[in-house]
Amino acid sequence: MKVVTILGSPKKEGNTAKVLGLFEELIVEGHEVDRVNIAACDVKGCLGCGACQKVPNEPGCVQEDDAASIFERMMGADAVIYASPLYAWGFSSQMKALIDRHFCLVTGYGSPDYKSLLEGKRTALLVTCAGPVENNADLIQESFDRLSNYGQCNVVGKYVVPFCTTPDSIASEAMETAKTMAGDIVGA
Repeated sequence: MKVVTILGSPKKEGNTAKVLGLFEELIVEGHEVDRVNIAACDVKGCLGCGACQKVPNEPGCVQEDDAASIFERMMGADAVIYASPLYAWGFSSQMKALIDRHFCLVTGYGSPDYKSLLEGKRTALLVTCAGPVENNADLIQESFDRLSNYGQCNVVGKYVVPFCTTPDSIASEAMETAKTMAGDIVGA
């Protein structure tokens, strides 16, 4: 199985990176893992121009940045993991820019010609947050469900690691979450 992981944190060695890294280590044997560190990429916000909607079989975005190559990697994968720290009850701004650009992956939304270039992909959400899950990480999970539904993807799981302070302080919970993710996503 080919798995693309998207690290949406501006900290390449923070809490989210730690949990995601443990997950990747658990599945790397027997599976192809391709990590995208979104903070190191140039992904501009969606222009809302609609030009992409005229190109049904490819991401027809007119912008020239790293989003096109990230989308190609996602389309070539069996599973896509979106990993983000919780910022203001949602995705990090780095991840949000890429999510907004998912518009170019879907054409004909709400019509008989509805088509997604991610149709059937297995998706999962990994979130780390400083506070509790309840009344804190609920909105990001709903947003993820809607994004996956829009993209006609199959949500495998949503994994939230609460009360994160430093990567070292979450070691046991990080490993348990990574093991659960691995089992759910690739049956490891």
